[in-house]
Amino acid sequence: MTESELRYLIAGGETLTVEFKSDQGPLSDADLIETAVCLANRQGGTLLIGVEDDGRVTGLHPRHRSSPANLAAFVASRTVPPLAVEAAFVSLAESQLAVLTIPAARQPTSTSDGKLLIRYLDVHNRPGCRPLYVYELTNWLAERGRADATALLMSGATWDDLDPLEFVRLRRMVEENRGDAVLRDLSDREIAHALGLVRSEGDRLVPTLAGLLLVGQETALREHVPAHEVAFQVLRGTDVVVNEFRRWPLLRIHEWLMEAIGVRNEEQELMIGGLRVGVPRYDRTGMRETINNALIHRDYTGLGAVHVQLHDDHVRISNPGGFIEGVHPGNLLVVEPRPRNPRLADAFKRVGLVERTGRGVETIYLGQLRNSRRPPDYALSTLVSVNVILDAGPADLNFVRAAILTGRRVDRPLRVDELLAFWAAWHKGAVTVPNLSSLWQQSSAKTEATVSKLVQNGLLEPVAGGYGLTTEFRPEGRGQADPAGTIMAYVRTHGRITRREVVEQCDVTEKRAEYLLKRLVQAGQLRLMGKGRNAHYVLAE
Repeated sequence: MTESELRYLIAGGETLTVEFKSDQGPLSDADLIETAVCLANRQGGTLLIGVEDDGRVTGLHPRHRSSPANLAAFVASRTVPPLAVEAAFVSLAESQLAVLTIPAARQPTSTSDGKLLIRYLDVHNRPGCRPLYVYELTNWLAERGRADATALLMSGATWDDLDPLEFVRLRRMVEENRGDAVLRDLSDREIAHALGLVRSEGDRLVPTLAGLLLVGQETALREHVPAHEVAFQVLRGTDVVVNEFRRWPLLRIHEWLMEAIGVRNEEQELMIGGLRVGVPRYDRTGMRETINNALIHRDYTGLGAVHVQLHDDHVRISNPGGFIEGVHPGNLLVVEPRPRNPRLADAFKRVGLVERTGRGVETIYLGQLRNSRRPPDYALSTLVSVNVILDAGPADLNFVRAAILTGRRVDRPLRVDELLAFWAAWHKGAVTVPNLSSLWQQSSAKTEATVSKLVQNGLLEPVAGGYGLTTEFRPEGRGQADPAGTIMAYVRTHGRITRREVVEQCDVTEKRAEYLLKRLVQAGQLRLMGKGRNAHYVLAE
């Protein structure tokens, strides 16, 4: 680490991954080891010895100045399993300090005297260390892909805790959602075995956590899975007009939420080529994927409810349990999908409720962008919860029209990267490669290659400041053109125009097309020729 990099790190203050330790005392061995363990059990980080909490560099105590190798060896000797840290001494103008780079632990790591600690943020958003409790270990391993809480047997639960009506619901949903057709013809017990909802113990069938969550009796869920709860709320300003909590099995929860949202899902509409296109407030496919992600990926070992909140201009969906290791808002579009609860995720896929490819986040993005709404926003997510905000304000129908017409040009709906570029260029006028690289969550080299293809396909063109939409699809272009001017320009080019051609060129209804043509005839600009099917309009002499 260079001096400038180190000073930049110090200027940023203490965070979840950066800790300052004064060595004036000197720093005690116990404090050093506990801090290293604490950082490792969260996501690793950097420990700076010789820096005060306020960022002042006061330097190393003589007892710690022997060599970096000795410092690293000491940490390894006092942690279980041994923690392999990298240590270095850096001399600044003020004094010398030690920089310990601590890797993220792949298994719970403790001090040699048995203290298991983890980094956290307190209520004032200040970092610190706290015990990693025994009940948290299953979720800790699940976040790192080393355990599946929903595959665990539920001690005390029996086959009778599963609801036969939920198996009926499961088969119906497989049929409706084109899930795994094999499941439709299996008995309840065969379905339970196929999806890992039960395991045999001697002559008994014992439900797993996934089994209770998917098809369990409500009374059994309340007894064996007290953390499970889902809230549906509708807010008008600061007033809560709907506030319902349920502890039903997840298939029933899914249908309840989708119905509750569906009855509130008003549409705007526009005409394109004489065809009506509905633009819903809530994209059904994207909403379904977002809700199911919250149900699948929540932490069922901790208290808290999944919340689905409909606000005036947005939807907020949150679930207990942060992103799993390696996943964050900056790589959601490109990271390899890894569910917190694989057994439950597999069941949802086979029922047909989520994308079998694991690319559900793309579905959420598509649902927002094709309806002219902002991309999903995960910025409010924390270590202990995932929060997503979905824009639900009035749609820009001109954008929707332009995006659909662009898709027709390339003979397919626009992909996520294309829609992101289209959305950014529509609102900003011009976008750069760094802008798009951030939006697409990919390298600059790959972004440049993709931009070249978009230019070749006629979606973007070079403009001052980067890349913009081609003239045809700019906000001030076709989407907002004067229909009378469009009609006259068409007639001058083609010599004539029919009512059907007005519908297609101006994206209006037949009745509106008839009105526009009548006005132009009355104004002496066009003349009607022929009757019935042969009727058409030409320039007036």
